[in-house]
Amino acid sequence: QVQLVESGGGLVQAGDSLRLSCAASGRTFVGYAMGWFRQAPGKEREFVAGISWSVGSRYYADSVKGRFTISRDNAKNTVYLQMNSLKPEDTAVYYCAASRSLATLRQDLRGVDYWGQGTQVTVSS
Repeated sequence: QVQLVESGGGLVQAGDSLRLSCAASGRTFVGYAMGWFRQAPGKEREFVAGISWSVGSRYYADSVKGRFTISRDNAKNTVYLQMNSLKPEDTAVYYCAASRSLATLRQDLRGVDYWGQGTQVTVSS
């Protein structure tokens, strides 16, 4: 059974940092792009960041550029999202995702092959 399990969410104040982790298990993710999405109450799920298998390509939503950094450790089947200078508008459930195409991951939710269950991030002002 394929699983993506997120951890690291929590309640922080504006300006603080958090690091999310996503551990993959149940199959090999060789060649898969990994990414993070988020969904705030009453809003659609949106792309936050994505990274290619080779770590040669990274993409970010404009709203998080310069503040968030995505990375991965293929030996550990784990992807990370370092979030700095958090803002109240970053409050959302954050989801880990895996896709065979980084381009698809960025542009089409339907192209995501696997989803995690989500972890809540709340940023107070």
